[in-house]
Amino acid sequence: MPPRPARTIALIGNPNTGKSTLFNSLTGMRARVGNYPGVTVEKKVGRVRWDDVELELVDLPGTYSLAPRSLDEQVTLDVMLGRQGDIGEVDAVLCVVDASNLERNLYLVSQVLSLGVPVVLALNMSDVARDRGIEIDDALLGKRLGVEVVRTEGHRRRGLDALQAAMLRTAARSSPSPSPNVFPDAFQAATKEARQWVAKDVPAGLVERMVIDTGGVLEQTLLDDEGRRNLSSLRQRLAEQSCAVPAMEARSRYGWIRKLLDGVIQRPLEKVVTATDRIDRVLTHRFLGIAVFVLVMAMVFQAIGAWATPLMDLVEAGQGWVSELVSGWIAPGPLRSLLVDGVIAGVGGVLVFTPQIAFLFFFIAVLEDCGYMARAAFLMDRVMTRVGLSGKSFVPLMSSFACAIPGIMATRVIENRRDRMVTILIAPLMSCSARLPVYVLLIYTFIPGDVAWLGGWLSLRTLVLLAMMFVGLVVAAPVAWLLKRFVFPGEAAPLVMELPDYKLPTPRLVLHRAFDRALAFVTRAGSLIFATTILVWAAGYFPGDHQAEHDLERRLEAAEATDTATAATTTISAASAASTASAALAAGDSAATDSRASAAIDAGDPESMLAELRRLRAERLRDSALGRLGQAVEPVVRPLGWDWRIGVGAIASFPAREVIIATLGTIYSLGGDVDEEDTGLKQAMRNAKWPDGRPVYNVPVALSILVFFALCAQCGATLMIIWRETNHWGWPIFTFCYMTTLAYFGALVVYQIGSAWWG
Repeated sequence: MPPRPARTIALIGNPNTGKSTLFNSLTGMRARVGNYPGVTVEKKVGRVRWDDVELELVDLPGTYSLAPRSLDEQVTLDVMLGRQGDIGEVDAVLCVVDASNLERNLYLVSQVLSLGVPVVLALNMSDVARDRGIEIDDALLGKRLGVEVVRTEGHRRRGLDALQAAMLRTAARSSPSPSPNVFPDAFQAATKEARQWVAKDVPAGLVERMVIDTGGVLEQTLLDDEGRRNLSSLRQRLAEQSCAVPAMEARSRYGWIRKLLDGVIQRPLEKVVTATDRIDRVLTHRFLGIAVFVLVMAMVFQAIGAWATPLMDLVEAGQGWVSELVSGWIAPGPLRSLLVDGVIAGVGGVLVFTPQIAFLFFFIAVLEDCGYMARAAFLMDRVMTRVGLSGKSFVPLMSSFACAIPGIMATRVIENRRDRMVTILIAPLMSCSARLPVYVLLIYTFIPGDVAWLGGWLSLRTLVLLAMMFVGLVVAAPVAWLLKRFVFPGEAAPLVMELPDYKLPTPRLVLHRAFDRALAFVTRAGSLIFATTILVWAAGYFPGDHQAEHDLERRLEAAEATDTATAATTTISAASAASTASAALAAGDSAATDSRASAAIDAGDPESMLAELRRLRAERLRDSALGRLGQAVEPVVRPLGWDWRIGVGAIASFPAREVIIATLGTIYSLGGDVDEEDTGLKQAMRNAKWPDGRPVYNVPVALSILVFFALCAQCGATLMIIWRETNHWGWPIFTFCYMTTLAYFGALVVYQIGSAWWG
């Protein structure tokens, strides 16, 4: 018999009720992850087949209430009402509640029932309720609610068969579950009056929500100006009848819940002191809790660095091996350059971030599943509220010190849209590991090393490095305040959350979450990062005649292949040739460079050919679209103390900040394989001169570049992730503009003050 048409069931529940664990158990962890169109809300949809019936399960974001205050929060309501186009009609709603905290969780259930949809109630975490001595008459509860009630233990996969059967039966019925009579007569009369101001197809439950939620999305979308004036007058009359909204809703719903649970739930006469209570005396302590939290975070980030670094090195080694393989197959030319410098570099730029993302989300999943993440948010809430954020923003921001990409992805744990958006927009200000090579190169090349205090323990270089690591964090505080004040205005959302019982993490779930996030990054952001890398390669390669460069590459490769011993018997050292070429190029004397190199090149000397090849590449980069853009912006960056070469480096580093080092290596005829420790690059930068003979680099210029890279948005991958997470191009553009503006003026102030100070 062919399967019947697919039915859709939405899962809803408070945070920390095990809803997502139950979803993963029901779907076998096979789910599509994305965003609802036009909003930042994450969408998880799993397709299953039970008893020859296909169902689509939709895991909605955890929420405490159905009061939509933004378009993002409106999505949950629209899905359950079948008004979300990409989901379609919902045949049933599965309400997942924490059986050990039933009264609090039934608040949301009562709101769902008022929408007139078929409902199944899952009493999840029933083992926790049992351990606390709580007894629930689920049959009586189901009879009073008029819905099927099933006990489950999602993390142990218990009760799933009974839950599946209940969901199938409820989804097959077309009749909605009974709507509870919660509100007083005065409010019900007001709701009937308000119905005449909206379209006839608007459900009664939605009209109730519109009346209750003052200033909410519903009154803006369902009513015209006259309707909103009528609604304001209606609320005033309700207040005069002691039914002021929204306070009336909480009072009415909790009164209904107390009557509902009378005789349904029995608690022990004395509170049972659980292991969770004893552990929380330490982990939520005002001082000890902070100390433990700092220790846990230090261990997590240390582990991420220790475990991810070898895998990242392996990715880079693999990238180098593939590049060499392709170079051996394809002759020098545009195709090889595209494949090696564009395609392979682009793929490597995507994959190199993956180990960090996987390990970060592995640890986040462990901390969430064991129950500690809620305590961490509780502890840090007092600190974060000073800049208008909640404690849940702390872990994503700390994660961004390793890399902003997983940090931004980690903001998914923040339910409040305003807090999540602000956290996303300030996360790139944290000084990620990609900035460190830039810091090391400039600090250890231009900052004096002979200035130290405390018997040599504290040097000027150390102070500058520390300042660069934390300048973004310092700047992020006022930026967050300004964003909350002007871009995302509104009252600060209080931190409302459950502190779940501690339990051992479920290995299957933890590993799945880490894999799912890593895969989401590769599939959703990887293509955009790859495309950005290709565009920057093209800008650095075209226009220009590369024939001489490719001919020299062929000669060099042929010489190395036929007689490697020649490299040991050179007549001109590579270092000398490179230094000579760099100095000549820096002074604009390309003719002198050509004459000195020609004789050695004609003699077939490999190192001289390599030096000449580097010089040609430097010239081609200068004449490329990227180089021309750098020269065009020189008047703009001149007040920062920069010349066009630094400008080219800054522009070329858009895909990743550390690319500036390879770009400077190419510009100074040293090749693109240099690093921050390369002595040749340091010397070439020290020798760089303005046309009038002044050194390009000094301490103020170095500090200017450092501040710029500490605050700028030079990371295409991060901007692509912001687009993916916010589902709108406006936010990465906004991030790039505000961070680049901050970086420019920060660098300007530092250079001008530094120049005046150093004379």
